[in-house]
Amino acid sequence: MTNSDLPTEKSTPTQEDTPNFDQHEYYINRELSNLQFNQRVLAQALVETHPILERLKYLLISASNMDEFFEIRVAGLMQRILFEREVIGPDGMQTAELLNRISQTVHTLVDEQYRILNEVIIPALHDEGIRFLRRSQWTSEQECWIEDYVNREILPLVSPIGLDPAHPFPRLVNKSLNFIVDLEGKDAFGRELGLAILPAPRSLPRMISLPDNISESGHDFVFLSSMIHAHADKLFPGMKVNGCYQFRITRNADLDVDVEGVADLAITLKGELHSRRFGTAVRLEVADNCPTELTDILLREVGLTEEHLYRVNGPVNLKRLMRLPSIIGRADLLFPPFTPSIPKGLSRKDNIFDAISKRSFLLLHPFQSFSPVIQLLRQAAKDPAVAAIKQTLYRTGNESAVVHALLEAARNGKEVTVIVELRARFDEEENLELASRLQEAGAVVVYGVVDYKTHAKMILIVRRENGELKRYCHLGTGNYHSGNARLYTDYSYLSAEPELCEDVHKVFQQLTGMGKTERMNKIIYAPFTLKRQLIKMIDNEAKAVQEGKPAHIILKCNGLTEPKVIQALYKASRAGVTIDLIIRGMCSLRTGIAGVSENIRVFSVIGRFLEHTRVYYFANAKSRVYCASADLMERNLNRRVETCFPIEDDSMVERVLNELKLYINDGEQRWQLQPDGNYLLEQQPNTPSAQSELLKQLSGLGKL
Repeated sequence: MTNSDLPTEKSTPTQEDTPNFDQHEYYINRELSNLQFNQRVLAQALVETHPILERLKYLLISASNMDEFFEIRVAGLMQRILFEREVIGPDGMQTAELLNRISQTVHTLVDEQYRILNEVIIPALHDEGIRFLRRSQWTSEQECWIEDYVNREILPLVSPIGLDPAHPFPRLVNKSLNFIVDLEGKDAFGRELGLAILPAPRSLPRMISLPDNISESGHDFVFLSSMIHAHADKLFPGMKVNGCYQFRITRNADLDVDVEGVADLAITLKGELHSRRFGTAVRLEVADNCPTELTDILLREVGLTEEHLYRVNGPVNLKRLMRLPSIIGRADLLFPPFTPSIPKGLSRKDNIFDAISKRSFLLLHPFQSFSPVIQLLRQAAKDPAVAAIKQTLYRTGNESAVVHALLEAARNGKEVTVIVELRARFDEEENLELASRLQEAGAVVVYGVVDYKTHAKMILIVRRENGELKRYCHLGTGNYHSGNARLYTDYSYLSAEPELCEDVHKVFQQLTGMGKTERMNKIIYAPFTLKRQLIKMIDNEAKAVQEGKPAHIILKCNGLTEPKVIQALYKASRAGVTIDLIIRGMCSLRTGIAGVSENIRVFSVIGRFLEHTRVYYFANAKSRVYCASADLMERNLNRRVETCFPIEDDSMVERVLNELKLYINDGEQRWQLQPDGNYLLEQQPNTPSAQSELLKQLSGLGKL
């Protein structure tokens, strides 16, 4: 590797005694690190070289991430307080303190989201003829059309709820748009209600496109909330509407399924899905002009306090704006399209089995096409020589080409076995339906192992050739979702290596049957051997330094929070190992600690594609490069079924290493973790981004 790939200074231990790695100051809180990641995503909305609709998407992604953060992470922390189940992580922060830090950070982040929306994104869209009209901007023609729309489309669907002893505060669906209405006067029954709740129909769009003949620009939009505000008096005839204010409640959406004593996980999970919509409230968002006396009422009714209140200057559900690019159809305001490359021998017209028999293939999506994986399954479904197909499905999409190929294979009489992970968060309902469809087609569906999510990405195809059975496999770092393969970076490995295929067979046998763990030839896997072997390879780099050999570790994944792995990295750093960590999201390791982590750099790359590859490089390991389905987190290494497989071909190893070097030297989109836990964007003139370079190298597209 060149000098530019390495830290400028190489430190050696300054302390004679090994430090106590259990000290809290050695670790960054994972939840606060998660929020740092979301801040980096939001920062992309300010990058002027990105097309404006892409900048809007980054803003909306940050809002969507925040929703899930509250639904899962904050909800879990609040339950700890409620049930007095204090859990102290390696960073030593108590739950109450952490929730306070989260509240402070998120309030600042939310204010920044809406500042960017109102002061940056909306004006830039306006310059492109895309306008979101406030009530004060409506022309007389537009007012007439909007009133007609309200009468036709909104009034027949809405059901205002006056608050009185007979009509208590309603149960409102998670993240639904609602309004609290301040009323004056008596209704037909002589009641002086004072307040009403108005749930917005979920079937209505949150932004309505005005017809071309009354639009003064290319595309004029009005928010549903603005229409309801303007015509709230129609819902309460004879009464005076003093104010109408939008709000949204975020609820605990984590499914807590007690698997002990459960006879059928699918039936139990199906019964729990409805409860997700009405879990305990964890956040209240309201319009920033809502009077305090009304927000106090809302907080009291949903059981929250002031720190859970977020006042917003705009729509309470930003994610609903994600439809905008598809509505307006302006390709010039998006990233330029590209065509992923397909290696020779893996196209639709080729016999993929013949190609894989000759050599293994390593694909990097989305720069290289995901279609060979689909073609492998399609050809297997039709090929009379194929006897069996086994596959894991985590997040796939019910109507995906992968699913259709499996259905066709089952209907064609192949032995199809599919391990469907029902508990893939927020995809449970879709996976239940998928399992049912596969079973109806004749496939054997297994739900994995109780208490251990099946997160491994594997396909095994058994084919009869020359009177003998031969195996083919696919192993990946991402999900079998064609859409994600265009948006996420992931490695795919197609191979007919007998020992590797035998290992994949053994993993499937353990997942579908029962028995003790078996010795693997090449695969290392969680929850059995992966963490132990990773730590062993980290320690081996430290030994190499002691023997006078160059030592280098590069780990690329989505999250690093597992304390034992972090401690092993600290020890290797103390020994003088050069360590580069490319961690997209959460990272609990702290850099820059004297005598502990001075040889460790942590980078996060945020770009056009979501970085999702899990790659481990050890300069002195038997197999220097490994790809995996696992992040370096407690859940992945201890409570999930994950696979990690070696890349042994020398040319592939050099290729992966060169691709990792692109990320280490990224000159545009690389953020580096600082000792205080914050990240600094470190741009280098005349140095391209990793993703731009990979698009150029692998798809033929130049600069993003």
